[in-house]
Amino acid sequence: MRHPAIRPTLALALGAVLIATLGACALTPAYDRPAAPVDGQFPSPSAASGPAASTLPWRSFLTDARTQALVDAALKNNRDLRIALLNVAQARAALGVQQADRLPTVGVGAAVERNSASSAYSAGLSLSSFELDLFGRVRSLGDAAAARLLAGEEARRAVELSLIAAVADAELSLRADDELIGVTAQVLASREASLRLVRLKFDGGAAGEPELRATESLVAGARATGQALERQRAQHLNALVLLVGGPLPADLPAARALTAHSFADLPAGLPSEVLLQRPDVRQAEQLLIASTFNIGAARAAFFPRIALTGSLGVASGELSGLFSNGVWSFAGQLLQPLFDNGRNEANLASARAAREIAVAQYEKTLQSAFREVADTLAARATLGAQLQAQRQQADAETRRLALVERLLSAGAASLLDRLDAERSALAARQAVVQLELALRQNALLLYRVLGGGVGAGAASGPPA
Repeated sequence: MRHPAIRPTLALALGAVLIATLGACALTPAYDRPAAPVDGQFPSPSAASGPAASTLPWRSFLTDARTQALVDAALKNNRDLRIALLNVAQARAALGVQQADRLPTVGVGAAVERNSASSAYSAGLSLSSFELDLFGRVRSLGDAAAARLLAGEEARRAVELSLIAAVADAELSLRADDELIGVTAQVLASREASLRLVRLKFDGGAAGEPELRATESLVAGARATGQALERQRAQHLNALVLLVGGPLPADLPAARALTAHSFADLPAGLPSEVLLQRPDVRQAEQLLIASTFNIGAARAAFFPRIALTGSLGVASGELSGLFSNGVWSFAGQLLQPLFDNGRNEANLASARAAREIAVAQYEKTLQSAFREVADTLAARATLGAQLQAQRQQADAETRRLALVERLLSAGAASLLDRLDAERSALAARQAVVQLELALRQNALLLYRVLGGGVGAGAASGPPA
């Protein structure tokens, strides 16, 4: 049944909604993004043109088919990414709990009471204790939970971006291992042939023991290097398996040579444009926003809380007449903090300190991001020239080795001269491979530190 006393109550509730909105705005500090504590320009600016890393999907950056297949497998199975996805799901559930607190909880029930004299039957809907959010406490807590959810999303994106770069890096390392193992195998075969020749000469008295022992040493050294490279390759393969989250797919495309891998030359732009797109920076800012809303919730705790309870239903002394009589009840409770031993003041001080910590962490994240980009750009500015010089040295050592071999055939050089030239040529060729790898790893690192876009192939939920 309707009751005239409900109308003032509805008016009070509507007024409470308006007060709640004004109270939330008044108690929660306005958020202003802190100024970036870094230089306005990177020390080694990039003159490259093209799309920014944050807008370039990883499939457009990693064009090698085998690498793409490995990244796809990692995005499905990697456990670190799975944990990040589940953390997001947990944060989303926490936000749902906070949002539920902004609406009343309504239940339905029925009851029977009997004694020796009478019976009573009742049924209806009940409104449990519902807080009128007059000063925005519940809203601030909900907004803080929403910011933490966004921070979790950025943390997931950071894990995903790091995973993509790590898988591509592991594949490059394996290709470099293959080339180094091939170069070492060629040198080992050449040295073993030289050792057989020296032994024949030694047995015939045409070569001395120092020459024999030196040749044996070089052969053993090449074998040791080969074993070390095989061990390194096995470890790199194990690292890739861990990143992928299981055995490598059996239908992977054929591997390409290290030098066949190439990446886009990414523009760096201004720090303010670049760094704010990085997922770790965006995560730190969302955590800072959450701490700002927590201050609003802590301030609201100083003001009264009003809780409402009520019920609407039917009641009767006879079951047959249960639905003939309507009943309702409505009650409000106001709780004003008077003396809490300083709890509210301590909570507010803690919230303010937490926000200052979040500011410092945000600024530190920006500074660390600036250094990562600056270091990577500095490496890119020199790696190309270093690789070119190293190739020139390797070419010179190869020509020197060929010259020594001709002199050896003419009797104008010793076998030790040839072995020395061969050792120098090997070291130069190995250095070229290492620099080829470093140049490509630098491109991957630059894509990551510039906040590369996840793009196509991003995981949409926790793997099964």
